[in-house]
Amino acid sequence: MYCFYIYSKNLLFMRYFILILSTLIVIYACQPSRNNEENITTEENSAVNEAPQETDTIIIDSSYTFAEAIEGANAPKEVIDELELINVTYISTDNKLHQGQILTSKELVTDIKELFQLMLEHEFVIEKAIPIVAFNWSDSLSMANNNTYSFCYRNVSYSLHAKGRAIDINPRFNPLRWKTENLPNQPLGAVLDTTVNGTLYPSHPIVKGFKKRGFRWGHYFSKYWDDHHFDKK
Repeated sequence: MYCFYIYSKNLLFMRYFILILSTLIVIYACQPSRNNEENITTEENSAVNEAPQETDTIIIDSSYTFAEAIEGANAPKEVIDELELINVTYISTDNKLHQGQILTSKELVTDIKELFQLMLEHEFVIEKAIPIVAFNWSDSLSMANNNTYSFCYRNVSYSLHAKGRAIDINPRFNPLRWKTENLPNQPLGAVLDTTVNGTLYPSHPIVKGFKKRGFRWGHYFSKYWDDHHFDKK
């Protein structure tokens, strides 16, 4: 009887031991799976963190501060106080996304942003958009470089550029052409070719977009077709 008791006790102990051992084996077997899940989660998080941002693919054409963009403008404080420097995104002549800047009237900021969005939607090319300070405040140099810009404190008596209430779009693609006088196009050497992306004409959706927002188009000026020019009083 005593031997049977010892045998039963040992058997019970062995059962507990096997149960505990089995439990430990199961826990150990599951542990790599959890590690794999942790590794996968870490890798996924890393992939999210390392995913390229949209701005990573954009070529930066201009990154002025406001102070830099107005340096040397020689405009009175009341004019400067009405200006705002905004970033704009566009497709350039290399068919890549670029980011430039437009220094313009605060009252036109919404219009300008909407119009550049419209240009993106229509894949309308803007070669570059850089504040004219980069061209030493020279309209001629800016036009020769096919630069799109708004504010320039010049011809104050009549030009809305002096208040940031005008914008020139791709001047080399859309040159000023005289209607009566035998004078050269501006910029010099520029020729209008409406098959070139970035060129404007009366039925163009970008022209319609400007008109819809109350802009006047220089195409209808009396002495010349100033196709790159839009302004809004």
